[in-house]
Amino acid sequence: MQKRPVALVTGASSGFGKHSSYALVKAGFTVIASMRDVKKRGPLDKIAKMNIPAEHMEVISLDVTSQQQIEESIRSIIERHGRIDLLVNNAGYACGGFTEELSAEDWRKQFDVNVFGLIDVTRAVLPHMREQRCGRIINISSISGRFGFPGLAPYAASKHAVEGFSESLRLELRPFGIYVSLIEPGSYRTSIWQKGLEHTSRSSSSPYAVQMQKLLASVEQIIEHAPEPDEVIATIVHAATTPKPRLRYPIGRGVKLTIAMKNLLPWKWIEAIVVKKMN
Repeated sequence: MQKRPVALVTGASSGFGKHSSYALVKAGFTVIASMRDVKKRGPLDKIAKMNIPAEHMEVISLDVTSQQQIEESIRSIIERHGRIDLLVNNAGYACGGFTEELSAEDWRKQFDVNVFGLIDVTRAVLPHMREQRCGRIINISSISGRFGFPGLAPYAASKHAVEGFSESLRLELRPFGIYVSLIEPGSYRTSIWQKGLEHTSRSSSSPYAVQMQKLLASVEQIIEHAPEPDEVIATIVHAATTPKPRLRYPIGRGVKLTIAMKNLLPWKWIEAIVVKKMN
């Protein structure tokens, strides 16, 4: 009997990581679902128990900002399973707020998780995929990786970095039979925006008070009206299993239109629309 391919998913305690972990098991993978704090595995365990055989999923502790944990985790997976066929770089969060009011620590933490953590996990996996001469790397980006929305500069900057990294990486790895893909979702019903705006300044004396009110109102709308992430999860599974996956998968309400507008319209028109909406 042929062994199931092995997938490592980061940030699997919630959101896209949680849902894609059990979806990949259903698609035929053995999934190593990793998360920074395994005490938060409850929601994943609950959904997995209802949908998949327990023997096809493992849950491990992995903080993507810890080089030691990354190296130990990858070494352990290779020792136990002999290979890693798919890496889903999902671990990340959104730091919301206006540039002037965010600390240097806020910016560094955003990049440590969303960019350097993603790069470090990828670098640890690459030698094994290269020796296999096959593999898939799926980086979870965002529409914010294609368009920098006001009030989300750290997040947008981090996702723009992931986009550029993924383009270069795909070209570097194609000679080894390894595909790199970007999933670029719009707004879906996950906790990322609530968490990202929890600690933002909401002082009425802030020079950005009006813009912050608009941003918070937008987040409330997302929470209320955004769809469940089913189509994002289906796209991740498609990119993981199709013979020749694309580089980019923009997905979600208004995402392709936003990208087309940015590519086709003069920037001053786009700027005028956004500024008018924010004011």
